[in-house]
Amino acid sequence: MSAHERFDLTGKTALVTGGSRGIGRGIALGLAEHGADVAIVYRAAESAAKEVGAAIGNLGRQHWIYQQDLADTESLHAFADRVWADTGKIDILVNNAGHAYLERFNQITPEHWRQVLAVNLDAVFFLTQRVAEKMISAGIKGRVINLSSKNGLVAEAGLAHYNASKGALELLTQSLSIELGEHGITVNNIAPGVIETDIIGEFDMDFEQFVPYCNEHVPLEGRWGSVEECVGIAVMLASPAGSYITGQHIVNDGGVLAQQMPRMQFMPAYKNTLDDSGK
Repeated sequence: MSAHERFDLTGKTALVTGGSRGIGRGIALGLAEHGADVAIVYRAAESAAKEVGAAIGNLGRQHWIYQQDLADTESLHAFADRVWADTGKIDILVNNAGHAYLERFNQITPEHWRQVLAVNLDAVFFLTQRVAEKMISAGIKGRVINLSSKNGLVAEAGLAHYNASKGALELLTQSLSIELGEHGITVNNIAPGVIETDIIGEFDMDFEQFVPYCNEHVPLEGRWGSVEECVGIAVMLASPAGSYITGQHIVNDGGVLAQQMPRMQFMPAYKNTLDDSGK
């Protein structure tokens, strides 16, 4: 198998939730660049979704655009049926859409709790439930890629509901990978760290001080990740290159979770120990 064939998605059809912006947009375009036709789902950003659809079309791939409130759990089976009927099949399901509020634990209302869990967890399960069953019926050895978060492994203040949803998603992914494995369907998580998207700026916090503080805790160059740096993982998991990977979480956080206690800024500066020849 050539390097091109290893990551080729020609003939595949992908459904990407939250595909109008941020990481979902990047993944939708990345899958199309590697040959997949792509259906994208948005909740409110219609113009942005149409721009993504146009970009997919410019790549010579088919595209479909759907408006769907993923918090409406009862409608998700019918929605999956509709997409399948329109596209003819779904080979790759990317559960990317997510929701969060930044608020202290005693400010969380039942409404906010239910909304975060509905989008981040319930929608992933019930959409996957229907799509996976249709994959099995059609004999498709499909791929399910969930966008979790490093918050599924380590918590952050102000995000109790978000942390809970992502932690549950980690075990849901493993559970589904076990049950769907006999049908050749893989299920994996991508767990990004802090990624530069416009969603981050929607939180009510002092970003002028937070950003440099956050950067000090990222071992890899002291910077936030980009959307583009999330795309390759999704392409790999969706392609022949990822055919034997299932039930896993791939953390993409610049090394944040690898570091127990940030202390580099308190250590002596790096000194090169190579001799003048560079050996």
